[in-house]
Amino acid sequence: MRLAVIPARGASKRIPRKNIREFYGKPIIAWAIAAARHAGIFDKIIVSTDDEEIATIGRACGAETPFVRPKELADDFTGTNEVVKQTIQWFHERGEIVEVACCIYATAPFVQPAYLIEGQNKLVLSNKSFAFSVTTYPFPILRALRISQNELVEAIWPQNINARSQDLEETYHDAGQFYWGTANAFLNDVNIYSAESIPVILPRYMVQDIDTLEDWKHAELMFQGLIAKGEIIV
Repeated sequence: MRLAVIPARGASKRIPRKNIREFYGKPIIAWAIAAARHAGIFDKIIVSTDDEEIATIGRACGAETPFVRPKELADDFTGTNEVVKQTIQWFHERGEIVEVACCIYATAPFVQPAYLIEGQNKLVLSNKSFAFSVTTYPFPILRALRISQNELVEAIWPQNINARSQDLEETYHDAGQFYWGTANAFLNDVNIYSAESIPVILPRYMVQDIDTLEDWKHAELMFQGLIAKGEIIV
């Protein structure tokens, strides 16, 4: 079985009710569910939540909520791997074997079906444990600066300050959209940030982390522009 798992707990500190807050006319979780559905590659799309309102919205958008997430997995310190692992175990205990799973963030409205499909294909063909979304940094991090305790500017890597950007290694960061993995990798806590993973590279204009209200506004403006350009289909 190919499983999509969308973690969406009820509590959210910086943006209250973040997982179901309206984003461009829909609860933000609806975009992640729609992308999973339109990809057409999942046997089940599960919203893992401890919150009945989120569960109700998840079902209305086409996902399943076959269980209430345990309270011990719904605090500020629970990682997404633990949530996916619990979901896989829940199905295994009922005789439904999961081969691969994809964790899709509820607050990733930019996630697109084509990249989910690419991730699945890369995972299967690579024989690796994980395939997940990454994107490039917009500025060479090897020329990063820090501000000292005395409010002075310091180069973190002084040897790179005068280097041309094209001569420096390109660097990437987790795009925070989706994480494909084999069931065994999730169950055995394999380190995702390792040689056991293969990247799905996204263009920077399709990536926006949403942690603050300012991020949210920026994301909505980006989203509107991408719809106008036909990059996102609503």
